[in-house]
Amino acid sequence: MGMQGCRPSKFPMEQNCKLQASDDEQDTDVTRYRRLVGRLLYLTVTRPDITYAVNTLCQFVTTPKQRHMDAVERVLCYLKSTPGQGILLKSGAELRLEAYCDADWGGCPFTRRSCTGYMIMLGGSPISWRSKRQIVVAKSSAEAEYRAMAATVSEVIWLRWLLTELGASQQEATTMFCDNQAALHIAMNPVFHERMKHVEMDCYFVPERVQSGEIMPTKIWTKEQVADMFTKPLGKDRFESLLSKLGFANLHAPT
Repeated sequence: MGMQGCRPSKFPMEQNCKLQASDDEQDTDVTRYRRLVGRLLYLTVTRPDITYAVNTLCQFVTTPKQRHMDAVERVLCYLKSTPGQGILLKSGAELRLEAYCDADWGGCPFTRRSCTGYMIMLGGSPISWRSKRQIVVAKSSAEAEYRAMAATVSEVIWLRWLLTELGASQQEATTMFCDNQAALHIAMNPVFHERMKHVEMDCYFVPERVQSGEIMPTKIWTKEQVADMFTKPLGKDRFESLLSKLGFANLHAPT
């Protein structure tokens, strides 16, 4: 893209950056913007660290403005600083699934929809991740977190089935880490569901999988929640701290 001489960046998106559509801003090259975002989408297959940023930028491909182009170029600056970074799949690791789920309640500034983020790891290495805006407006942080939990459970169930087909069946319940106490209480206590009727079928889907022994919801401190990087833009220290927990390796880093 002609940006070989750009200044490298340590993280892909400015902390607390809230992009939104506006008719009052300067227009940009729509074709170039779409080409850039399309290419970045391919990278998210092996680069979870840019998933949230690319997901956010995809929402403005119809009428991008200059601030959206600046955000795309910021991602390119980050990629320049980490050309050898990727997922390390350890050969001797135990094939055990772990899941992390999180949500940013009302994070979208113009729709107030929350963002679901999850990371699923096998043997300490990430194999499935997602960052997506929820389709409805959550009335509470507990509801937003619980919807994120339901989406994570669906992915975990599919992965457990797939691993069984591949001869690596999961004998124990898959640990699912969540930092919201209310969402954990709803998942573990069916009596509490009457207060959450508006969450529809999710109220029954998650506890059913917990009772079957497939999922084990577990409390985790917010500062240890690696799925946090899939729900909001983070600062340098927080971003690098979570990235170090994801099983990433940099081929260009000094040994």
